[in-house]
Amino acid sequence: MIVETRGLAKRYGAHPALAGVDLAVPEGAVYGLVGPNGAGKTTLLAVLAGLRRPTSGEVRLAPPRRRVALLPDTPQFEPWLTGREVVALARRLVAPGLPVSREERVLADAELSAAAERRVGGYSRGMLQRLGLAATVVGEPELLLLDEPASALDPAGRREVLDLIAGLRGKATVVLSSHILADVQEVCDTVGILREGRLLFQGSLPDLLVGRAVPAYLVRLRPPLGRVAGVLRAEDWVTGVDILDDQRLRVTVRSLAEAEQRLPGALAAGDARVVSLGPQAADLEDVFLELTS
Repeated sequence: MIVETRGLAKRYGAHPALAGVDLAVPEGAVYGLVGPNGAGKTTLLAVLAGLRRPTSGEVRLAPPRRRVALLPDTPQFEPWLTGREVVALARRLVAPGLPVSREERVLADAELSAAAERRVGGYSRGMLQRLGLAATVVGEPELLLLDEPASALDPAGRREVLDLIAGLRGKATVVLSSHILADVQEVCDTVGILREGRLLFQGSLPDLLVGRAVPAYLVRLRPPLGRVAGVLRAEDWVTGVDILDDQRLRVTVRSLAEAEQRLPGALAAGDARVVSLGPQAADLEDVFLELTS
């Protein structure tokens, strides 16, 4: 493991921000740290980065501190500096032995080459986020800690940042916090779920998703849906029916195997005009709500 904590705790007065966290981050992983607001994500990253001292517990990092880089959730730079100057300053501070060409490479990877000579005071929010990532990776750290790297970005900006993070796979170990569950599911291979300072789950994304969410079928029908929904709700093997829109029902069931046998007959009994149906795959949002509710 490149990162391990044992019984990690952090208190602010009487408030426990972290309570006995045993984190284990495999080398080379893209580890997604998710949880509600106030769960302790930012505090945990700050402790790992050495910016805050834990109240108790242990932190073990395989790389030396100089090979660890942290990107805060809202990176800020002197507005009179150019993008190139920000990246050059970062390289000279953390890895002066690397060639200047490294600066050009990370600016290109961040799609900022064309804006490199512009002052960052005129950068958009997405450009600042990408510049922060470029300045974070220019020193070739072994461990990157990213706090909400895609927060407050529009869809295009999020896409750019997620592509940059995905491109780090195999080059470094990444621990990122996020409240955007779809982003975590897209780029992370390992997940940790925090609530009230406690780690509820950590492991691979498939291990988290398989068998944890409530079994359900997504059924697409020709409207109207009311009569069909009523017939399904009367079935003892159906635990819930949600009308998602004028064409879709989400039918939660006791088991998918039972639904495979009985759902077609129930739909026929309701005179349903079926467009499509199939089991609804679990996603991170489903499991997150299960664990944190």
